[in-house]
Amino acid sequence: MTNPLILEPVKTADACVIWLHGLGADRYDFLPVAEALQESLLSTRFVLPQAPSRAVTINGGYEMPSWYDILAMSPARAINREQLEESANWIIELIESQKASGIDASRIFLAGFSQGGAVVFHTAFLKWQGPLGGVVALSTYAPTFSDELELSASQQRIPVLSMHGQYDDVVQNSMGRSAYEHLKHRGVTVTWQEYPMGHEVLPEEIRDIGTWLSERLR
Repeated sequence: MTNPLILEPVKTADACVIWLHGLGADRYDFLPVAEALQESLLSTRFVLPQAPSRAVTINGGYEMPSWYDILAMSPARAINREQLEESANWIIELIESQKASGIDASRIFLAGFSQGGAVVFHTAFLKWQGPLGGVVALSTYAPTFSDELELSASQQRIPVLSMHGQYDDVVQNSMGRSAYEHLKHRGVTVTWQEYPMGHEVLPEEIRDIGTWLSERLR
């Protein structure tokens, strides 16, 4: 894994957002978003990791930054579970690194767009055992959620902001809604917000993320 891009805040960091990009993007993709959010989150560090380049089956085997290989698109996403586990373990290492730097786990947030959001969901609700500040899931889905999903008490206490475009033709709105319903039915405090957009990010959405994070970092 490439070293993550780290944005230090103007004040001493007492919170952290670890933000994962989508398929084919890189660690600089959400740099402008992180910079905008830091204008109001003055003591929040942003960590932007970089997925490794690997062959992606659904894209003809073309190599691109990818948290895991996608083998097929239907009836649901068929993925390389071993690569997903590898990525999740790396995110856990980043969480532990932030804890070692003095930031309490309850003030560490995981955010991810599209494929990055899928890694975030898997990490927070199938791998990580402990508190987190919350999860921000953008235009994403949860390929490892199932009816057998069981959450620990600490996982149930992780708040989630799930955001999706009404016209998303890459990750269908229904896929994001399904992840939301899985968490809601298991007692997670999860907020669902839709926007009149496709597979993208709008300024209004970024403002809403800033508000949500600020409310949890008071």
